[in-house]
Amino acid sequence: MTIKATNPADYISKLPAERQAPFQQLRQTILDNLPDGFEERMSSGMLGYVVPHERYPAGYHCDTKLPLPFINLGNQKNNLSLYHMGIYALPDVLAWFKTEYPKHSRRKLDMGKSCIRLKKMDDIPYALIAELIQKISVEDWIAAYEANIKR
Repeated sequence: MTIKATNPADYISKLPAERQAPFQQLRQTILDNLPDGFEERMSSGMLGYVVPHERYPAGYHCDTKLPLPFINLGNQKNNLSLYHMGIYALPDVLAWFKTEYPKHSRRKLDMGKSCIRLKKMDDIPYALIAELIQKISVEDWIAAYEANIKR
């Protein structure tokens, strides 16, 4: 579900009313815990947290005009989605997250390769997401990207 927006506030204002506060809290959790060097931008019709070209000139291998993506936060039909590429690229981070999730949520973990689906707005594990965001520095992400994803 793509929302046409020019900035994060515009994006949030176009969400269903019941999702605006949880989405804003997720955004703030990311911003409060995002390691230095990442930047927030609109990306792929969602909020994106990227390594800018100034830091990683090679950019994203699929389209080098784009900065290196790390996290996206979006609204989907049935959930809020947190796309965290570190979970996809780093098995130890994925294992840690899967182990910790039941300690922070009453719900079963629902995720894809990099997507954490948050279906119940009253049971979003903000503290766990904060820890996840802090786990990977820009330098660590670039190294993981080059080792595992970029071909």
